[in-house]
Formats: sequence, structure tokens, C-alpha cells
Amino acid sequence: MATNSTEDRILSVLEEDAQASYAEIARRAGVSKPTVRKYVRKLEDDGVIVGYSADIDPKKLSGRSIALVGIDVESERYIDATRELAETESVESLYSSSGDHMLMAEVRAESGDGVGEIIKEEILAIPGVTAAHPCFLQERLK
Repeated sequence: MATNSTEDRILSVLEEDAQASYAEIARRAGVSKPTVRKYVRKLEDDGVIVGYSADIDPKKLSGRSIALVGIDVESERYIDATRELAETESVESLYSSSGDHMLMAEVRAESGDGVGEIIKEEILAIPGVTAAHPCFLQERLK
């Protein structure tokens, strides 16, 4: 059995397959179903597991565009701008970043032009947002 913790093994299974049943997680993590149930509930309550989602291959998603958008924000407006971005329906997910941009947002639209409209009319309209740089996802490789 692996030397990592029960929690790590359960999370590893969930990261590979968010739809795995408790029985499948238990089998793959080497623990009982009640143990899985207890750990998953605790991880959800502690905010470690914040949701479950499906991974999408952008190339196979006809008529839809997915972009990761690097967002720069004025430092003094960071908290308010981040809060407003998080409440924006067009922003699927939002991350703080230590890279080239302060924030990274996942945006989905019917087309590249639709992503551009969301950036122009919703993201750049938020007070404190100074720039938004989209990177369109082409094909899921892994």
C-alpha cells in the first residue's frame, strides 16, 4: 500500500474520477466505504473539496469556446474586483495567480467573439480591472 495518507489516496481517486462511487474510491484507496464517506464529508466541510465537475475537451465541444483569461487588477481594488469577478456568471472559475497575471479566469462562450464580448462588457467593466488577456484552449491532451 502507498505511504501517502488515506486523505491523499481518496483525493487522488476523486481528482482522477469525480464521479467514482464510494465503493470504487474505497477499492482504489484501500479503505472501507464508511471511511471514504467520513473523509469526503470532512474534506467538503473543511473546504478542501469545493465541488465536483466534468472535464471538457474543448476541441470536441462544437460551437463553444473556452478561454483562460489572465486578469490584472489595481492593487487597491483587488478585493472588490475579485469579489465582483467571482459573482460574474460568465466566469466559470477564478483563481489567484503568482504568474504573469494576478488572477486567472475560465470563461466559456458560444464563440471566440463571445469570449471577447464577455471580456469587454463584463470583465473590463469591473472597477479596478486594468487588463484581460485571453488564451483559448484548443485540445485537451491529458
